[in-house]
Amino acid sequence: MILPFFVYGTLRPGEPNHDLFLRGRTRSEEPCRLTDAVLYDGPGYPYVVEEPGGAVRGELVIPLPGEYEELLVALDRLEEYAPGGARNLYERVERKVVREPGGAAVSAWVYVAAPTVAARLRERGTRIESGDWRVRR
Repeated sequence: MILPFFVYGTLRPGEPNHDLFLRGRTRSEEPCRLTDAVLYDGPGYPYVVEEPGGAVRGELVIPLPGEYEELLVALDRLEEYAPGGARNLYERVERKVVREPGGAAVSAWVYVAAPTVAARLRERGTRIESGDWRVRR
């Protein structure tokens, strides 16, 4: 299934991994938000944890034609995600994100904290109250 990506941390424009992974490989990048999720500060990068009532700000990234498969593999590797992997830090899941402005909902791939990581973050993690990696301090 080919879906755009919702990016919310180091892959956002102006952040270090954007240049390494996305620059020149996207057709569009537009502001959006993921609802029913909250953001936690990790060691230099954030985690999304699904939670009713929260919202996380980021960008909807639509890859250029011909870039999708290679980009999907590269992002899975960056996020240390393997389908069905017991040691995943993140899980790649399909979720609805809301475009801003306009409010249109779009399905996208989102890397969320794997269940064991999410449980640890809920217990003793540092939540980013703004829901925006760029406004974390």
